[in-house]
Amino acid sequence: MHTEVPRIDVALVERLVATQFPEWSGLPVHEVEHQGWDNRTYRLGDALSVRLPSADGYVPAVEKEQDVLPYLARRLDVAVPEPVGLGEPGDGYPFPWSVMRWLDGTVAARAVDLDHDRFAAEVGAVLRQLRSLPATGGPTAGAHSFHRGEHPSVYGAEVVAALGSLGSDVDRAACERVWADAVATAWARPGVWFHGDVAPGNLLVDDAGRLTALIDFGTCGVGDPACDLVLAWTFLDPAARPVFREAVGLDADTWARARGWALWKALIMLAGSAGPGDRAEHERVLAAVLADPLL
Repeated sequence: MHTEVPRIDVALVERLVATQFPEWSGLPVHEVEHQGWDNRTYRLGDALSVRLPSADGYVPAVEKEQDVLPYLARRLDVAVPEPVGLGEPGDGYPFPWSVMRWLDGTVAARAVDLDHDRFAAEVGAVLRQLRSLPATGGPTAGAHSFHRGEHPSVYGAEVVAALGSLGSDVDRAACERVWADAVATAWARPGVWFHGDVAPGNLLVDDAGRLTALIDFGTCGVGDPACDLVLAWTFLDPAARPVFREAVGLDADTWARARGWALWKALIMLAGSAGPGDRAEHERVLAAVLADPLL
């Protein structure tokens, strides 16, 4: 059953912090400029941030991040969020919530004059390192990861429905070929760590454009790493894609599934309620997916 969520704003965050973490109650609260979909994030003073799930479907990520982030932080060469507090439902807010260390940086989506080749190599290296970490005991891909890390066929019905809805607005035959290639292979090795949402809004860079942090591990887990490669089509320019592919170090079958993940997301967004600006972006991604297999 869906839980009704009250308005999430500065006043709510101030009340929650004052009630549950009085040692931080005097710190100013500011909404961050770049908001994700799953959580609402607020800066608390200079050194902390508060993250509140926006719906009940995102609640499992709260305790998962509390468990996995300290483990990953000790083993990755880039910064990841550090949990420092776990809040409880209260003041009319129905979910658990997190207090994290603040990480400085600019999201890659808003970086000016980003060197895509260098950025692609840096992100690829981090993903290679991530999947090399011991995964025993890590959270197996499933509903908590919105099925990232599973086989892309888990969303096959959505692909079929989107293609039916879009009709002649897309090249259905080309889309079906990409999808058939994606679902024809599978990750036959033991599961590895994946992030689940390697997007330009979850990658922080410094003033020189160098990667400094990977954030928002709400959809992370252990499984097939193909879902982590969609950045090739969603953000990187054509010249940087092969750099990313080389840095990641995964085989052609994994890239075929990655292409399927990118196709699925573009199709369901185009078939959904995307506005004109968003629609143009999803059309751009779909065109890149169809034109560049990266195999």
